[in-house]
Amino acid sequence: MKMNMLSGKTMRMLLAGAGVTMVMSLAPQAFAASPADTLVIGFAIDDIISIDPAEAFELSTAEVTANSYNLLVRLNPDKTSEVVNELADSWTISDDKLTYTFKLKPGLKFASGNPITAEDVAYSFERAVKLDKSPAFLLTQFGLTGDNVTEKAKAADELTFTLTVDKPYAPSFVLNVLTSTVASVVDKKLVVSKAKPVTPTAEYKYDTDFGNEFLKTGYAGSGPYKVLAWKANEAVVMEANPNYFGEKPKLKRVIYRYMKESATQRLALETGDIDIARNLEPGDLAAVSKKDGLATTSAPKGTIYYISLNQKNANLAKPEVREAFKYLVDYDAIGETIIKGIGEIHQTFLPKGQLGALNENPYKFDVAKAKELLAKAGLKDGFTVSFDVRNTQPVTGIAESFQQTAAQAGIKVDIIPGDGKQTLTKYRARQHDLYIGQWGSDYFDPNSNAETFSSNPNNADDAKTKTLAWRNAWDIPELTKETQSALLETDAAKRAAIYEDLQKKVLADGPFVNIFQQVEVAGYSKKLKGFKLGPSFDTNFVNTVSKD
Repeated sequence: MKMNMLSGKTMRMLLAGAGVTMVMSLAPQAFAASPADTLVIGFAIDDIISIDPAEAFELSTAEVTANSYNLLVRLNPDKTSEVVNELADSWTISDDKLTYTFKLKPGLKFASGNPITAEDVAYSFERAVKLDKSPAFLLTQFGLTGDNVTEKAKAADELTFTLTVDKPYAPSFVLNVLTSTVASVVDKKLVVSKAKPVTPTAEYKYDTDFGNEFLKTGYAGSGPYKVLAWKANEAVVMEANPNYFGEKPKLKRVIYRYMKESATQRLALETGDIDIARNLEPGDLAAVSKKDGLATTSAPKGTIYYISLNQKNANLAKPEVREAFKYLVDYDAIGETIIKGIGEIHQTFLPKGQLGALNENPYKFDVAKAKELLAKAGLKDGFTVSFDVRNTQPVTGIAESFQQTAAQAGIKVDIIPGDGKQTLTKYRARQHDLYIGQWGSDYFDPNSNAETFSSNPNNADDAKTKTLAWRNAWDIPELTKETQSALLETDAAKRAAIYEDLQKKVLADGPFVNIFQQVEVAGYSKKLKGFKLGPSFDTNFVNTVSKD
């Protein structure tokens, strides 16, 4: 079997460019145990577009940044209702709930050796807002703009950072947002030194790229590991940060090696070429669990897999067609085969475990019902539609299943495969008909999913806020207002009721066919100690992992 990995030559060149000497046992030509000081992870990382935390918005990148950057506060992986200190030593909230003041821990350093100050925090917020990349809305929703960010997010002194928001939001919402990747703190001195001049335009009025070109593949953080290199669809290489202030990494190096196929990962794990396999399908997962020297683990994730329908397509914009598609998924068959052990059927947009989440799955596979709805829409003879699908499992299997079941109602689905970067780029430009994707909560608050599934403040093509509703051109002013109202409700029960109502409305009428909630699984060598999966991708920490 041909291994879908870096060639030995490519790996050595990549590592040499990062200033690292790699032992020959990493070369994939021969299956040999990975080095004792290195954790090698097989992972489908083709969704990574950039590792700049102000731009990164993919699940794989969230894990990389979580292990290489720090935040003011972070989600407690053992109790997801709590936010705990990281760079912040303490914080206070003003009586009017508009100003958040964070006192930083003294004496902390970036991997470069530069001190971590409140000025670095302020700069990190400033560059994220002014760059205005995909995750910027997480911060701009607080009223931050390129014009006011330096006043609203600023250093009061060397170790005091203040954030002023525009409305008295529920404090748990604000703090949870600050646990997301976009709030990662970067080394201002280093990033400024790497910034490239830019000629201002009507769309981008700044004369600097704020180091974005550098940080797409570079590093300026303070986390337990520092990123030495990332090469698309090949590998991410990280090395222990000697300046890290927290629990020191147990291993010198971590390599995320791109491997798309489950069978490839399983073989590499069994031969010792990798230590952890992260994309195992049900059959391979079961086989690994029975293999001497190997073990499996799992953790429910706040990640929803869904099919979405672009409302720019006149056929897909018909309410009856949106509903018909929800009856054309064979949920039982998918649950029993494709996602067995790695997910559970879940049709609402809030994952289990979050405030207000509903566990209602009213739709069943029903071709007759779908045909009836299509006839009402004037499409009794069906139609043809394209389907953009990332060429990895389980999405490919689900797409092929849907292709077959939709055909029974006369709908011809043309699958267009591509890697994660290709399909995401097309999806974000609203150039798809159907798209199958996964949405992981950016932070453990129901607004993370509500604001993307049930909010679209501006449906114009040039809108600044590009939620999933926007990507699918679903214009919903009333639902948007309702979603925003939940942010100002401090009573938890009343807030939960709003989210329950939103889920019911999106379930009934939305352009989203939600299929399942992910249970993340991994197969790993029993030589590892301290390895576990967290409740989110940005709580999958590797600095605790050691090897016998």
